[in-house]
Amino acid sequence: MEKQEQDGLLDGEFKYKKNIDGTINKRVVICTHCSKEFQFHRSNSTLKYHLNAKHAFVGAAASPSLRQTTLSERRPLGKSSLDKLTDNIAKWIAKDCRPLSIVEDKGFADVLKVASQDASYKPPARSTITIRIHELYETEKKKKEEALVHTECVALTGDHWTSLSNDNYLGVTAHLITEAWGLTSFALTIMKTEERHFAEACAEQFQTVARRWRIEEKVTTVGTDSARNMIAAARIMPFNHMPCTAHILQRCITVSLADSGFVTALAKCRKIVGHFKHSPANTAELNAEQVSLGRKQEPLAQDVPTRWNSTLEMVKRLIRNQTAVTATLDKQKHKLVLLTPPEWDKLQRLETLLEPCRYVTELLGGEAYVSCSVVLPAFCHLRRVMEVTDEDPAYVVRFKEKFKEDLASRQEHTNYAWLQIATALDPRFKDLRSVPKTDREAVWTTLAGMLHEDSPRRSHTAEEGPAKKRLSLLQMDSDSESEEEVQQDRAIQRYRAEPCTALEDCPLQWWAAHAGAHSQLARLARRYLATPASTVPCERLFSVAGHIVNKKRSALHSENVDKLVCLSNWLKDE
Repeated sequence: MEKQEQDGLLDGEFKYKKNIDGTINKRVVICTHCSKEFQFHRSNSTLKYHLNAKHAFVGAAASPSLRQTTLSERRPLGKSSLDKLTDNIAKWIAKDCRPLSIVEDKGFADVLKVASQDASYKPPARSTITIRIHELYETEKKKKEEALVHTECVALTGDHWTSLSNDNYLGVTAHLITEAWGLTSFALTIMKTEERHFAEACAEQFQTVARRWRIEEKVTTVGTDSARNMIAAARIMPFNHMPCTAHILQRCITVSLADSGFVTALAKCRKIVGHFKHSPANTAELNAEQVSLGRKQEPLAQDVPTRWNSTLEMVKRLIRNQTAVTATLDKQKHKLVLLTPPEWDKLQRLETLLEPCRYVTELLGGEAYVSCSVVLPAFCHLRRVMEVTDEDPAYVVRFKEKFKEDLASRQEHTNYAWLQIATALDPRFKDLRSVPKTDREAVWTTLAGMLHEDSPRRSHTAEEGPAKKRLSLLQMDSDSESEEEVQQDRAIQRYRAEPCTALEDCPLQWWAAHAGAHSQLARLARRYLATPASTVPCERLFSVAGHIVNKKRSALHSENVDKLVCLSNWLKDE
C-alpha cells in the first residue's frame, strides 16, 4: 500500500532526497519542478497542495477538492458588479443608438456570459434598461444645466426635421465658451412640434426651449437657415439672428451653375453615373476595368441637390476614372451621350472652381473651433479666387461673375455687424483685411461703444454731496471725453497694438493667456466668438435622430426620441 502511494504521488513529481553518502532519505522529498524540499511522513496532503498551488498544470495528480478555481468555476457576479454592468449596457445603448430589444437577443446574452465569466448571468430586462436610461438622462442633463448656469452668453442653432414616421421635430443646440476658455457645444432638445411652421410658431418654439433651460437672458444669437419663415421668426424673437453661412454658400453655387455653361456637361455626368449605379453588372464591369488599369476600385458618386459638395464629388470621381469609364462604355451597348473632350475640359475647370467652395463649407461647418470670425475672411478668399483672368473662357467668366454677384447680395442679408465684431475680436484677423477699408474704423468705434455700454455705471450716492453731483453733471454735459471713455479708447488701442497670431493658432488660447491684460474686451470675446457660423451642428443632430427613429423603431414616443438623441450627443466625447 505504501509503495502504491509513493508510486502515485512521487513518481515524476517528487523524489526522495539523497544523503551525502549516497543513501536515500525517505523522510524528505524534493519537488522536481521547483526543487523545494518537504518533510514526508507518509501523508501526501502537503504535496498535493503544493502541486495545485504552484504547479496547477499538473491536473492529474491534484485532488479535485484542492484544485484551484478555474474560469468555468468562477463565482457569480456580486450586486455591485451587476449594477455596474447594467449601467454600462444602458450607456452603450444610449450612446451608440442601439435598440432596447438588443438585451433580449440570445447572442447578446451569450457574449455577456463569456465576458463576465459567469455562465448563470442573465442580461437585464428592457424595463430595467429603460429606467437606467431615464436616470442617465437626468444625471447628464444636470451637468449641462450647471454649465449653462456658469456662463453669461449662449448661442443657439436650430432647424426642423421630419422623421421616418412623418413627425416634425425641432432640434436646438447650445454653444458657449467656458470659464477656462474652452468652446463647448451640446444638444438642448429635439422637440416634437404639432403646429405648422409659421413664423409665430417657430419663434414661440425657440423661446419655449430657452425658458425650459432658463437661459432667456443669456441667449445672444439664434442660428437658422435662410428660409422665409425662419427669417420672419427671427424678427419676432428678442435674439440676434445668425443665418447659416454654409447654406448661403451652397445656394450661391447652385445659382451660379444654373447660369453658366456647365449644365449640359453635368446632365451627361448624371446619366453616366446612373448607368453604373443602377446596374450591378455594369458596376462589376467598371470595377474589372479599374483593376486591369492598375487603379483602385472606386464607385462613382451621384450628386444630390440637398447634399453639399456632392456635385464636386461626382465630377472628381468621374475625372479620376475617365479612362476606365470610357473603356467600359466602349464595350457596352447603350444609348448614353458621352462627354466630348471639350466637356471633359469643362469638368476639369469646374473642379478647380468648386474645390475652394468645398474647403470653405467644411471650415464653416465645424463646431469644435471658433467659426464665426472666419466667415468674412473666408468670403474674402472666395472673392479673390473668383476674380476673372485673361485665360478664363466665357462660361467660366459667367460662373465667376454670377457667383460674386449672388454672394454679395446674400451677404447683405447676414448679420454683417455681428460678423465684423467677431472678426475684430479674433487675434488672427483683427487687422480687418477682410473688411473694406472705409468700414474698418467704424468697427472699432462700434466696439468702443460696446465697452462703454458694458462698463458699470457709477451711481451718485448721498455721501458724495451736492458739490460732487454738480461737478459730475457739468462733466457729463461737456464736450471733453470722460475718464471712462479715455480708458476704453486705451483698451482698444492696446488690443490693436498686439501682433496678429498665425492662422493655425487657436484664438481662445490667445484670450486665455491675455484675458487679464484685456479684461474688458475678453467679456465681449466670450459673447461673440461662441456663435457658430452655420447650423451644421443641428444637422448632425438629425443624423443621429435618423439612426434612432428607423423603420423598426418608427413608433418611438417623442419623449424617448428626445432623451435618446440628447444622450447620444452628450456622451459622444466620453
